[in-house]
Amino acid sequence: MKPIWVADDDQSIRFVLERALTREQFDVRTFTNPRDVLSALETDTPQVLVSDIRMPGGSGLDLLGKVKQRHPGLPVIVMTAYSDLDSAVSAFQGGAFEYLPKPFDLPKAVELIRRAVDESLREQVDEDGGAAAPEMLGQAPAMQEVFRAIGRLSQSHVTVLITGESGTGKELVARALHRHSPRGEQRGPFIAINTAAIPKDLLESELFGHERGAFTGAQTMRRGRFEQAEGGTLFLDEIGDMPFDLQTRLLRVLSDGQFYRVGGHQPLKADVRVIAATHQNLEQRVKDGAFREDLFHRLNVIRLRLPPLRERREDISALARAFLARSAHDLGVEAKRLSDAAMDRLARFAFPGNVRQLENLCHWLTVMAPAQLIEPKDLPPEVLAEPAPAQAPAQPLPHGADSMPSTIAAAPAAEAPDTQAWLAQLAQEARRLLDEGVPDVWGHLSRQFEARLIQAALERTRGRRIEAALKLGIGRNTITRKIQELGLDE
Repeated sequence: MKPIWVADDDQSIRFVLERALTREQFDVRTFTNPRDVLSALETDTPQVLVSDIRMPGGSGLDLLGKVKQRHPGLPVIVMTAYSDLDSAVSAFQGGAFEYLPKPFDLPKAVELIRRAVDESLREQVDEDGGAAAPEMLGQAPAMQEVFRAIGRLSQSHVTVLITGESGTGKELVARALHRHSPRGEQRGPFIAINTAAIPKDLLESELFGHERGAFTGAQTMRRGRFEQAEGGTLFLDEIGDMPFDLQTRLLRVLSDGQFYRVGGHQPLKADVRVIAATHQNLEQRVKDGAFREDLFHRLNVIRLRLPPLRERREDISALARAFLARSAHDLGVEAKRLSDAAMDRLARFAFPGNVRQLENLCHWLTVMAPAQLIEPKDLPPEVLAEPAPAQAPAQPLPHGADSMPSTIAAAPAAEAPDTQAWLAQLAQEARRLLDEGVPDVWGHLSRQFEARLIQAALERTRGRRIEAALKLGIGRNTITRKIQELGLDE
């Protein structure tokens, strides 16, 4: 990671910020005037720039403007002891990430810088304001498994079946499998067809082509998708909806590598890798007699399951920033940012349409949100109408539980032995403290409980506070405040 640059003519401010940021394991470089900052930018760039608004030799606002001309995506935090409206408005109009009035609370200033660093690292915007984002994003364990599988399959020609709900990115995975395979490296074509979107009467011709005069309206010979994909990859999306009689023809192609055009008598060879995808349960379709079992086994050589977005909430932040950047680039405008509160609200949404729905939502925000900083009130109605993520299906209740009070009946049917043990210990400790007359038992136990929760989450995320907050279901500001209150950063 690049260093944090701090520009201020006040030596004490530079010293305090440098020391605090170094404790947080950031590299820091300090400057006393804007001229030195601009000179350093000729050969280097920071992760974040923190600049005073008034320094000898130039204005911090002038510096902000020049920095933004060279590096539009660089977060700049403007500090000033002159907390007036004009300074604040000018800073934000100039593209400042945040406005920090002096004197400031040091932990809050460090957390603000950390947030700017996080945005800088996650944002997929290059210095022209719109670099191409990575083909796929995902820090969630389930997505990392998908990435590893793509890597393992990179030199393989094996057939792959991709499963997952609509909108999870199945075609993106298929394209990645092709791009990183020998066929992609040799510039073989990637051809995609949605078998559910084409009428049954036309699908056979779409797949295999037809000869002239094969049917009414066939005035010329037409190459089908298998011929078009020669030497490359054919992606069959929504394979579960393929008509049963066409499944037989597809099976024959996969078995012997040959096919006939509609109305044709000459067999054609198919040097094509097939990748199929479906949102349906193919095993159930086989049981129902709607899908051939032999075709299922022929397709199901390697199966990749894409998780729905609700199972990878830790990726929502990075995906949202990437989509906002992409939409801004497409529309030729500056990328908008989500406030902490808006991002927290977004992370709680169930996203039934998965990643595709998030991408559409970000495009809507780019067009409709009134300000550069998106607040919760700017989010679309469907997000605001759902205050919390969808819960997992309730466990079946034990026999006779329907007569229990509603508060008890809503609980899980049975707790694991480990859960029962620590709850029993908690009750025992509470009784001990109450018997001894310890004041504020509630606060005492709550602090211990919160500290253990946060420590466990930070261990799992290797100290990444934002990711820990998402896993716990709390806001980023909340986890920062709790860490300070509980003394966990000492």
